[in-house]
Amino acid sequence: MSASSVKGIKNRIKSIESTMQITKAMELVASSKIRRVTDAADRAKPYFDILRETLDDIVSDNKDFTSAYTRVCQGNVCRVVIAGDRGLAGGYNSNLFKSFNVGTDDIIFPIGRKAAERFSGYRLYTTDYEKTSDVTISDCRDIGALLSEAYKNGEFASLCLHYTSFKNAILQEPAFMKLLPLSSGGERRAGCLTLYEPDAESVFDEIIPSYISGMLYGAVCESEASEISARRNAMETANKNAADMLENLRIEYNRARQGSITREITEIAAGAENL
Repeated sequence: MSASSVKGIKNRIKSIESTMQITKAMELVASSKIRRVTDAADRAKPYFDILRETLDDIVSDNKDFTSAYTRVCQGNVCRVVIAGDRGLAGGYNSNLFKSFNVGTDDIIFPIGRKAAERFSGYRLYTTDYEKTSDVTISDCRDIGALLSEAYKNGEFASLCLHYTSFKNAILQEPAFMKLLPLSSGGERRAGCLTLYEPDAESVFDEIIPSYISGMLYGAVCESEASEISARRNAMETANKNAADMLENLRIEYNRARQGSITREITEIAAGAENL
């Protein structure tokens, strides 16, 4: 093997080592954030369950219940899509985008820069939330009020939420939730009567913005936990692959160096015999 080949292998080793420093740092950063975001996701879940149960109870306990938020009609869909702020997270973003189809008349409400980039050719409701990690519960309240009012005014016929569900540190799955129109999943409870002031429909309509904001915040927490876990797993895999490549390249480099040294000794010995 020529000296230039040996130098080429050495340069490749340096390049992989430099890349490995970056991926290792990203893995450590992701690992340090996982506990915080998973705790936030776990704390949020009971709140959403109670909200949904309350809405179901109101619908189940009241006959002839009518509300703008329960009426089913045909029309376009508003899709809230929660994706990542950047790449290097394995299939986190691409798996989410592959999990649903978007109609030409659909409205996209992107949360996360990757969502805004992916659906840039569609009608975007807003581009104010390009960093998922910066979306607070206050932001979700604003979004919930905005979207519930827009639905009530007939700007779209249904509201859907697309995000990534955090199962555990290894498994994250694309998830879908239809937020509006809302229908009860339970039956009317016998022997149970709850009185609402001023009336059930008013209470129901008042809760809807909080319900949407609650579902959004939970999805944001789960998506952030999923993204960080996916990034850590991707960087861990990248580090393992880089370590394997370095091991193979070092073996190849040592062989090349040995061959180069042997060749030089042979040439020196041959030259000495000719003296």
